[in-house]
Order: sequence, then structure tokens, then C-alpha cells
Amino acid sequence: MTGRHRKNLSLTAKIAGGLLAGSTLASTFAVAANANTLPENVEAAGKTTAVNATALHAGLVLDGLTTAKKDLAREQDGSDQTDVAAEAETEAEEQVGKSSATADDFIKKAKTQLGIREDGSGKTKFQEWYSKTGRAAETVKRDGGSLKSYLDAAWCNMFVSWVAEETGTKDTVGQDAWTIAHAKWFKEQDRWGTTPKKGAIVFFNWQGEKSLDSIVHVGIVTDVDGGKIKTIEGNTGNAVLERDRKPSQIVGYGYPEFAS
Repeated sequence: MTGRHRKNLSLTAKIAGGLLAGSTLASTFAVAANANTLPENVEAAGKTTAVNATALHAGLVLDGLTTAKKDLAREQDGSDQTDVAAEAETEAEEQVGKSSATADDFIKKAKTQLGIREDGSGKTKFQEWYSKTGRAAETVKRDGGSLKSYLDAAWCNMFVSWVAEETGTKDTVGQDAWTIAHAKWFKEQDRWGTTPKKGAIVFFNWQGEKSLDSIVHVGIVTDVDGGKIKTIEGNTGNAVLERDRKPSQIVGYGYPEFAS
């Protein structure tokens, strides 16, 4: 039984008690009315006692009814508060998928990886991490290949995915190993455009082509400086490095929904 059900039972008992008291009051008034049929030699003191008892019963009944009304009002207030709490919970559920991290938080985490390079076999921690994720199992099913194949794959998008994992933003940044699929994911969610923004995920084609299917590389926008876009990228020069990119090299941007 929930707390609210217990409260409702309690309130029902109180109201029932008030009704019982009301019945008692009616009986008391009936007794008082019948007092007129008593012998005339009943002492005045006895009559006074009967009247006082009647008044006492009446007062108790009125008090009981008042208390029941107050309890009912409190229960209604509690219901209202429960409704407000439920609405708040629903609103919180609607926020699932939206980030609690800011664009600055996202960029700051990415910059902690500056200078990390491939080892002698061309591998990084980002490939190793991605190959073990549930998302990797999903993308293998979509694209074919095997989980092991990610260990030797281009890792620019795995780096972005790793930063999203570390900052709790994967639901809004997205996670993938294939840049084209990642860009199309943003497009499908109507979070795609050609305006540079800090924290945006930027997709490139070095020949200046602008179709999503021509994308060959991805990074994170860290700043916009006049005609240049400052980025941090994985798998550029076999490392995580900062770059200045020209708008002509950019296919477009995916826009995560970061906190303000």
C-alpha cells in the first residue's frame, strides 16, 4: 500500500468519525427533547447537567467536523503537491539526451588529450576503447567487419566519441567510427548546418566537396577566428592536435545540445 493510499484511508476514517459524531449529536438532541416528558419534580441541577452534556456533545461534534474539513484540505494540498512532483519528474525525463556539460567542458576534456600519438603499430587508446563499447557492436552490425577491425581503423571519429563518453554527452554528441554516418545522424535530428559554433562537431572534405557522402575527417570546433576555424582533432598527423581550418575544407557542422 502506498503512502498516499494510507493517507486516504486515514482521512476516510476521520470523516466517518465525524459522521458518527453527527449521529451521536442527533441522539443527544432527541434525549434532550424527551426531557420535557420527565416528571416535574426533576431537580433544576439535573436539568442543568443534561443541558451542559448536550452542549458538550455538540461542541465535540463540531470540532470533529472542522478537523475532518481541515484534513481534507491538507489531503487536497498533498494531491496538488504530488501532481507538481509528477510533472517535474516528467519534465526531467524529457530532458534525457540533453547534456549537462557545456561546450567549454567538452573542449576542455578534448584538450587534455593533446599530444597523444599512435604507438609503433599505429594504435591508440581511442581505438582500443571504442572496440570494446556496445556502440561498436552496433556499428559492426550496421557496417560489417569485426570489432577487431577497429583497432586498425582511422580513429578521428573514435576520438570525438571518446570525449563524448568522458563528458557524459554521448546522447547529444553521438558516437560512431564512421564520419559519414555520424554527419547523417546530426542531419536526421535537424542539428546540422554550415555556421561554425564553439563546441560543434566539424566534418571535412579536403577537395572542397560539400555532400555528406564526401566527408573524410572530423574534429571539434574550439574557436572561430575570422575566416579560420580553430579545431582539435584526432588522427591528424597520427596524433591529437590543434588545427586552423579553412571554411572551404568544411562540409558542415553537427550541433550538440550542450548546457548553457
